[in-house]
Amino acid sequence: MQQSPFNQQPVKQFALFELGFRPFFLFASLFSIIVTVLWMASYSFGWTLPVSNITPIAWHGHEMVFGYGAAVVAGFLLTAVRNWTGVPTISGIPLILLVSTWILARALPLFGSSLLFDWAMIADLTFLLGFTLAVLHPIVKVKQWRQLLIILVLLLLTAADILYYLGVFHIVNQGVSWGLFSGVYLIMAFIFILSRRVMPFFIERGVGYKVQLKNWVFIDNTSLLLFAALWLSDVFFNQALLTALLALVLAVMHSIRLWGWHTKGVWHKPLLYSLFIGYGFFILGFSLKALNFFELYPTSLPLHAFTYGGIGIMTLGMMSRISLGHTGRNINEPPAILKWVFICLSLGAVIRVILPIFLPNLYLHLIGTAQLLWIIAFTLFFVNYVMIFIKARADGQPG
Repeated sequence: MQQSPFNQQPVKQFALFELGFRPFFLFASLFSIIVTVLWMASYSFGWTLPVSNITPIAWHGHEMVFGYGAAVVAGFLLTAVRNWTGVPTISGIPLILLVSTWILARALPLFGSSLLFDWAMIADLTFLLGFTLAVLHPIVKVKQWRQLLIILVLLLLTAADILYYLGVFHIVNQGVSWGLFSGVYLIMAFIFILSRRVMPFFIERGVGYKVQLKNWVFIDNTSLLLFAALWLSDVFFNQALLTALLALVLAVMHSIRLWGWHTKGVWHKPLLYSLFIGYGFFILGFSLKALNFFELYPTSLPLHAFTYGGIGIMTLGMMSRISLGHTGRNINEPPAILKWVFICLSLGAVIRVILPIFLPNLYLHLIGTAQLLWIIAFTLFFVNYVMIFIKARADGQPG
């Protein structure tokens, strides 16, 4: 084993549990394949899912938001907070235990047992609380109080998960829908907060020439406040007109923000244009939500613009870039297959979100095609990145 000058500890060649992004990005991408295959078997082919206590669609929504989405957020924050604070985040046994609670929460519901479902709930909430504490510790240690917004969103995500389970056990009548839709909005909130921190940096470092991008503090702050208002109006108060107006304003504000980050060089780099395409689907989702005040199409279309298009493409783009940078690999020479990964996922988002507006009679076929493209995209990513997650850094450094 090579000696690390950073902490004088030997660099382990099996590095899966050396830093948070490694296991969470690996298992999140693998799980997204498994859960989509199961959902496709159920939705498109009529296979009975072996889940108890919940409907198949509630299981699908929960696992994509609190399973896949939360795992990606965990991988990102457990890595980013170390850089922000200079304090090491969990690794080794503590990280293994945290990942294990996440895996248990994903696996136990599939055994069709009510008792095991109860234990899955305990594991799920334990994961979210443990993850929150793991992120909070270094922030408090160096007193970076400005990072507490991240902790607030994590606590709200945990509350949304609790609300979901209260609905499952018939304690709160609308708990399942409130929890699931809140989870979507909160994962989006993470992406909006974190993309403001990292997207301009990624673009400036990645285009290959000097560029000065535009940012507006007013848009950063106001868009987040309006987004919180949209969440409350849409999920809890069901104010159709207010929701439409807020969505319209947010579509404009995020378009301005994305325009400020644009430079023509992003379209030559898969690690950059993937982020632009994903962010563009968030803007499309806001636009579709605003227009659907007139009930022009199913509400699932703006929802999947947010989830399949926005969250799916953005998270896969972030995982692709972060995994290279934090394993000492050249971010300007990513795996060539990424081009096809993002083509598949972007095409799937178009088929899932846009084509049903014009081809409603083919709705079921379009969903099945989009599911297949998601599976292909994440499989290609997983196969090409699995050893990157497992093996030591290419530059011999720890982490």
